[in-house]
Amino acid sequence: METTYLVKGMTCGHCAGAVTQEVSALPGVENVEVAVETGRVTVVSTEELATDAVRDAVDEAGYELLGVA
Repeated sequence: METTYLVKGMTCGHCAGAVTQEVSALPGVENVEVAVETGRVTVVSTEELATDAVRDAVDEAGYELLGVA
């Protein structure tokens, strides 16, 4: 399953790495692709992820989840 989220506050590769690390740690996540310039984070997972879980992971990285793109 592939879902794209909008994340606010990312400005560089370090930002992308932090978000990738936190979201990748969620159960069922197989791949995370971050496009800093658009704020889009595309997640491939084995099952649907709870938005609250993704929000918590993005918050832990220091950014704000705006919602599903």
